Amino acid sequence: MELRFNRPAFVFSILLFVVLVLLATVGAGWGWIRGFSGDVLAVMWVYCMLASVVTARPQLVAGIAFSLGVAVELAQYLASNFGVRVSNPILRIVLGATPDWWDVLAYALGAVLVLGMAMLGRFRQRRTVALRAL
Repeated sequence: MELRFNRPAFVFSILLFVVLVLLATVGAGWGWIRGFSGDVLAVMWVYCMLASVVTARPQLVAGIAFSLGVAVELAQYLASNFGVRVSNPILRIVLGATPDWWDVLAYALGAVLVLGMAMLGRFRQRRTVALRAL
């Protein structure tokens, strides 16, 4: 693992961030669609943010992104059991307040999707290099 700036991953992370902000604001009345897709996209966003500054195996970066999502879910669970409430409304929207197993499933789906896209990108790169060699 080494530090290196990756412009495409950074640009994609900005685009994902804009979509997440729109989901959090405009999509407030969309119920489970907003919540589930927002959680999927959140893990993808964390992956892209990490990939924009760190060069590492996609499996490792996806695992870290998934683990961060699960850590947030665990914090929500502990906060609800101990009566802790986040007073900042923006932070409460970003971090959530209610623990749910569906969120963990969404985090896993986000990690699998971004990992699949990374693997597909690497496959295409290898294929292009092989075709150029002919």
